[in-house]
Amino acid sequence: MFSYCTDPETLEGLTWLSCYLTTGKHMGLYISVVTVLVLLAVTAPTALLFGFGGATAARSRFLPLRWLGKGYSAIVRGVPDIAFFMFFVIALDQAFEWLRHKVKCPDWPDAIRQGNDFVVCQQAKLPLSSSPEWVHETYAFFLAVLTFSIVFGAFAANVLYGAMRAVPRAQLETAEAYGMTRRQTFWRVLVPQMWVYALPGLSNLWMVLIKATPLLFLLGIEDIVYWARELGGTVNARFTEYPHGDWRMWYFLALLVFYLAFTKVSEVVLDKLMKKLTHGQATAGGEAQRRAKA
Repeated sequence: MFSYCTDPETLEGLTWLSCYLTTGKHMGLYISVVTVLVLLAVTAPTALLFGFGGATAARSRFLPLRWLGKGYSAIVRGVPDIAFFMFFVIALDQAFEWLRHKVKCPDWPDAIRQGNDFVVCQQAKLPLSSSPEWVHETYAFFLAVLTFSIVFGAFAANVLYGAMRAVPRAQLETAEAYGMTRRQTFWRVLVPQMWVYALPGLSNLWMVLIKATPLLFLLGIEDIVYWARELGGTVNARFTEYPHGDWRMWYFLALLVFYLAFTKVSEVVLDKLMKKLTHGQATAGGEAQRRAKA
């Protein structure tokens, strides 16, 4: 990257390190950090949307919908995350290809399921084999985001459902006494009040989501863990201009620092948000603030 990096054999010390840390492979590592941050930025609100839908369905008066909401939360929470991660990536990919197959190849004579093989017409493949590399990477990232959202949405549904039940019944009855409909009571009273009860659980869920991002490696995405393992392994001058010994400990130490710093920042932001939401509220957090000012 730098002009003095043309001949690595003449470099030493910090000059050598600066050239080493700006190689093409290290750029892949830095991009993977951005990938993790984008994953979190997209997955968090999407999972919250799934969770809100699940919690709302669990409160429905329509029995099948209530079963669906409670079943979604119970099934996903009762199975190890890694099993669902591996299942959803394959299932979603095949579901999308099956839908495209039905649209693009309606006259296909053969069965899609042929023993253990899943066979669709060439036009239905996702992505197409002729697509550029960035399309393949974007599609894999999309499946990863959707998988993370479905899994963590189930946990969010359980948190939000409990928060909805924690809102004092008297507030809902008061709204109904003033003539509000069930829908108006839900959106104007229940939903605004539930967040103060939901935030502690959602904060923990956010921390778990951060720690789960290395699972991207299992989904075929070159994430931070992948690059740390690749770059930290022993290499000699035959394969690279920057030979070194086994540096995996240092790379994984850098990951440790990264995740600790990120979770610390998250704790500070969530703590300030919690204080803002509980200010003046009849909750444990609100009572603590009142006593502190007294």
